[in-house]
Amino acid sequence: MSTLKNLKLSTDGSILTITINRENKLNALNMETLAELKEIIQSVYDDKEISGVILTGAGEKAFVAGADITEFSQLNEMNARKFAEEGQEIFDLIENCHTPIIAVVNGFALGGGCELAMACHMRIATGNAQFGQPEVNLGIIPGYGGTQRLTQLIGKGLAFEYLMTGEMIPAEKALAHGLANYVEPDKTAALEKANVLLEKIINKAPIATGLIMDCVNAHFNKEENGFQTEANAFARCCGTEDFKEGAAAFVEKRAPKFTGS
Repeated sequence: MSTLKNLKLSTDGSILTITINRENKLNALNMETLAELKEIIQSVYDDKEISGVILTGAGEKAFVAGADITEFSQLNEMNARKFAEEGQEIFDLIENCHTPIIAVVNGFALGGGCELAMACHMRIATGNAQFGQPEVNLGIIPGYGGTQRLTQLIGKGLAFEYLMTGEMIPAEKALAHGLANYVEPDKTAALEKANVLLEKIINKAPIATGLIMDCVNAHFNKEENGFQTEANAFARCCGTEDFKEGAAAFVEKRAPKFTGS
């Protein structure tokens, strides 16, 4: 793994915390940070020692306040498509990872920061969190999947409103809209909640939880039959040792010991 300049990593047991560490820039996403994030997420795919991930931003003011605007000046109609597609590829890696990834959204999650949070499987917000896609104020639209994932999470009408007005969504509204799973008073409490939630998931059968992610994502893939994906995943689960263990533990009235096999 290369030396990381913009991310800070820490582990607690099998839970990896990734902190976007550009506090003086409100953790804005530049291309270097995105490349580092891609490298780390790809490593999570293959690391059997990591069973859960928390993604957050350094400091108290911002999760990620957006993309680095200084890099936008280089964009034109010829190169902007590749710029957007490369960001989408990284966020797709997060969304499709079989290891659960929870965003702890502390402060501003705007533009690319909101898109990053929405790519995670769940979002826990601090009381001062502000979500939003304000790209319209710059004469552009979200490019890292914001129009798609915001619509999936809060519905068409509200997505139209927030995307076209550029207005921010405070934590309690995000919770009411389904954009956040929980709102906690501060970052410490939000990180604790994320750890508790991940510990619950980690104790379940890892093959099953990974396939649940595939099935839920299939609902939003127009090229995929989500019901067939579910049937295939159900069949695969029934061929695992974890299914045998889960059934035996239920009959024997004990806690199952899943091995991921």
